[in-house]
Amino acid sequence: MNSEAHQKITAAHLSRMAYLYVRQSTLRQVFENTESTQRQYGLRDRAVALGWPFDRIVVIDSDLGQSGASAADREGFQRLVTEVSLGRVGIVLGLEVSRLARNNADWHRLLELCALGDTLILDEDGLYDPAHFNDRLLLGLKGTMSEAELHVLKARLRGGILSRARRGELKQMVPAGFVHDARDCVILDPDAQVQAAVRLFFDTFRRTGSCLAVVKEFHAKDLLFPRRLRSGAHKGELIWTELLHCRARQIIHNPRYAGAFVFGRTKNRRLPNGKYSSRQVPTEEWILLRDTHPGYISWEEHLSNLDRVKGNALAWSSERHHGPAREGPALLQGLVICGACGERMSVRYHSHRNAEIPSYWCGRRPMHRGEIGLCQTIHGGALDAAIGDIIIEAMTPLSIEVALGVQQELASRQEEADRLRRQHVERAKYEAELAQRRFLKVDPDNRLVADVLEADWNAKLRAVAAAQESYEKARAADVNVVNGTERAELMALANDFPRLWRDPRTQMKDKKRMLRLLIEDVTLTKGDAVHADIRFVGGAMRSLDLPLPKSCTVLRTTDAAVVQEIDRLVDTYTDKEIADLLNERGVRTVVTTPWTAARIGRLRHVYQLTDRRTRLIAQGLLTPGDVATRYGVVVSTVHLWRRRGLLRAHPINDRGDFLYEIPPEDLPAKFAHKLEYQVDPVTSSSRS
Repeated sequence: MNSEAHQKITAAHLSRMAYLYVRQSTLRQVFENTESTQRQYGLRDRAVALGWPFDRIVVIDSDLGQSGASAADREGFQRLVTEVSLGRVGIVLGLEVSRLARNNADWHRLLELCALGDTLILDEDGLYDPAHFNDRLLLGLKGTMSEAELHVLKARLRGGILSRARRGELKQMVPAGFVHDARDCVILDPDAQVQAAVRLFFDTFRRTGSCLAVVKEFHAKDLLFPRRLRSGAHKGELIWTELLHCRARQIIHNPRYAGAFVFGRTKNRRLPNGKYSSRQVPTEEWILLRDTHPGYISWEEHLSNLDRVKGNALAWSSERHHGPAREGPALLQGLVICGACGERMSVRYHSHRNAEIPSYWCGRRPMHRGEIGLCQTIHGGALDAAIGDIIIEAMTPLSIEVALGVQQELASRQEEADRLRRQHVERAKYEAELAQRRFLKVDPDNRLVADVLEADWNAKLRAVAAAQESYEKARAADVNVVNGTERAELMALANDFPRLWRDPRTQMKDKKRMLRLLIEDVTLTKGDAVHADIRFVGGAMRSLDLPLPKSCTVLRTTDAAVVQEIDRLVDTYTDKEIADLLNERGVRTVVTTPWTAARIGRLRHVYQLTDRRTRLIAQGLLTPGDVATRYGVVVSTVHLWRRRGLLRAHPINDRGDFLYEIPPEDLPAKFAHKLEYQVDPVTSSSRS
């Protein structure tokens, strides 16, 4: 050690600790580049030579296997910086600047703290005092070169990766359904069960058009989906798990399944906390090579799937698409366009007689303008029925083909699902047999290994039993899906598509799917009538005009002919008698309920029909009081004369009240039962 180095070291430096920082960038370097690690540990001898006792040299090697690009996740470097800032360090030792930091910000922060705390820095080339300008300048240049070296290394590595990627030769971890062969070429997984699961996934999506629908169907059929582990001790292995919605979206968006090589779909950015953030890269920036290996679908189908998923996602965005068919009773869900503003209309439901009735409404234009109200709202019951009639008219020539196709599709779905479940049972049996062979080959005296293998064998046997039970249950359920009677009904419906369409067992979602095969969208405009412009797939147009639905007041208005008939019957009958007479004729109220005396009374009040009492008085009939006054008797005597048939009486209501015709002049006031003049009691209530 030269005299200049010894001149920089003072008693104050020797009174403090010497810190040796040891680091390798990766664990692979730790295990393979052992010479570099030994050279770093050898700097302790340099510190001893400079005057530090061996027991006052602190070695920080907790960052072995950590990159020096950032100090965020390097606990050892952070500890070193803390000790320097507290003034406890006399000298910092590192084999070279790159061992301490490859980031200028971290390096210059350490230099600043060393200068403030009078801490020396030693590397393989010499001893430096950051408080001196020349030493600090040299250390700054070394830090800059160290960072530039890291940048050059990364650029070379990135350039090589991009070069191989542009040729499609870059080896990447492939998704479930693919493997690498001996020449590192991507091929379909030779496992038939894996291939069948992936093909079933795309067949189901082709039929349903929704990732969520695919997930629901896999769960309903108790089917598992393969997944390749991307990290951990079992990285690259294939496991079978439940299909999740996020996983289904990844499969749909992955061009690998269309036989394409793709690189650069995401870009990772390191956050200040040491974690990584991933963002999507625009498609035009990808490295994409089509038809580089076998695929499960064509490139055209892959693009079509992306469009369908995008349409589903845009069902609630500002650029709304129709979205997937759902279970609601609105037949035109997602297909209706507002004729006032051009936006897609939403659906609302209201209950009526235990049924959900749809209404199509749009409030986009008032909402954008900050106004209150709606563009328009249209009752959907009659509209859906009219569109259904158009579909029946369009589909009638193809009804037999549609029914047979449905039957064939149901049979193929059942067969495919049964085959997958059977393969799962066979795989479980194979793994159990493999575990059995491993157990039988072990030395019985080696109980530690034998116990583990026996436990594994028992676990595989339980898995076989569970898989067999699940297979039998699912097979029994599949048998009940389409039995002989239902198959016969389906064949009968093949010749009658209108009945198939109106069959209550036909799910609304299936109707919507059939509808979307023919109709692109329907534009509605509400005026004196509802005008519908129907745009068919292919560009054909058809217009439809429907009357506006009647209001509740109009719907509950009694027919004028019925009101007129009741007005005529009031001249002769009481309310109860009128109700009985109308019920005998089969006449019902506006709500299809039988007539009652109370309903007749309310109708007379609403339509201001003159009651029977007023009409009879206008014809000259007398009240009981008038008759009693005329003959100087009490009212009870008048009632007695009526019951004895001495007076002609006419009922005015259903409570037993009467009006009387003008009695004869010779009617006595007493002993009327002895007079010769008598009236037949049967005809005393005769109708005038």
